[in-house]
Amino acid sequence: MSWKSTVTDILKLKYPIIQAPMLGVSTPEMVAAVSNEGGLGSLPVGGLSPEVIQQLIRQTQTLTNKPFAVNLFAHAVPPYTEEDIEPMRHLLMQLATKRGYQLDAANLSDFQLYTYHDQIDTLIQEGVSIVSFTFGCLDNTTIQLLKSIGCTLIGTATCVEEALYLQQHSIDLITVQGVEAGGHRGTFIESIPLPQVGLFSLLPQVKSAVQIPCIAAGGINSAQSIKAAFELGADAVQIGTAFIGTEESQAIASYKDKLTAAKDTDTSLTRAFSGRWARGIRNELMSEIEESGVPIPPYPVQNSLIAKLRKLAQQAGDSDYTTLWAGQSAGGTERKSAKEVFLNLVEQYKVLYS
Repeated sequence: MSWKSTVTDILKLKYPIIQAPMLGVSTPEMVAAVSNEGGLGSLPVGGLSPEVIQQLIRQTQTLTNKPFAVNLFAHAVPPYTEEDIEPMRHLLMQLATKRGYQLDAANLSDFQLYTYHDQIDTLIQEGVSIVSFTFGCLDNTTIQLLKSIGCTLIGTATCVEEALYLQQHSIDLITVQGVEAGGHRGTFIESIPLPQVGLFSLLPQVKSAVQIPCIAAGGINSAQSIKAAFELGADAVQIGTAFIGTEESQAIASYKDKLTAAKDTDTSLTRAFSGRWARGIRNELMSEIEESGVPIPPYPVQNSLIAKLRKLAQQAGDSDYTTLWAGQSAGGTERKSAKEVFLNLVEQYKVLYS
């Protein structure tokens, strides 16, 4: 058997396996572990300051000399007023008090909302050669700038229309995200209903519609699901939830425990935590916000509003009051090193062909 594919050639990889960028979970150590074994590690920097991004990229570069991607959020920041966010701010303060956390209005104001426009110069200065993105498409000026210095660009699509849009804008590779995937939906065409297409339906349709390589994402956590994705035409696979339980992950212990014990029906799509649709394990905070009837501000405003409460919960090991992003195949996630998880997938895949 051969692992060689269009994606391994373009990205200079040994294996067409990509570690999904998971903001708040992925670390330079996780990224480097996957890249060092021949896959593609992905460093998420969406919403972070240029100074923090520089530090994370340099830390990753000290751990690997292999290719890795840096992942951006390609959204716009919507206009909002203090009056728009006051109902949610009041609710979060009530919930914090109920839970025993100290939270006041000062924690829920004066957000610094960075967009990819604030970050691009840092990526260029640090010599990043692979840039992936989600929540939209980079503008034409940025696309041409990155391509002029040899960057490979990877966009995210949740439907055929989005995949065609990315191809029309000269994006090199498309991550095809099925509805099974954990974390945020990469959806960016707002004039259509939220795409909720499973990967097995979406991937063949996208492959038929575009002429550029496709990376399958959503519910992939085993050699069998990797093989199935390849059979359906994937040029590579992207895996996220399987790495949340690893030693290199920033996820708190109780989050990892929830993943291990998760059943197939334990996750839901919600806007409660960030203002964007995202898949995670249901918990008390998700239910409290959804059932409150309080309007949820758009992303990234809601994400910033809830950040302090989420941090307090994480510091307390409280998995009922933080985000538990997870895909539909979360159950049985293992507590091993990222290297072990990656190599186990490779070895198990080889067994299928032995």
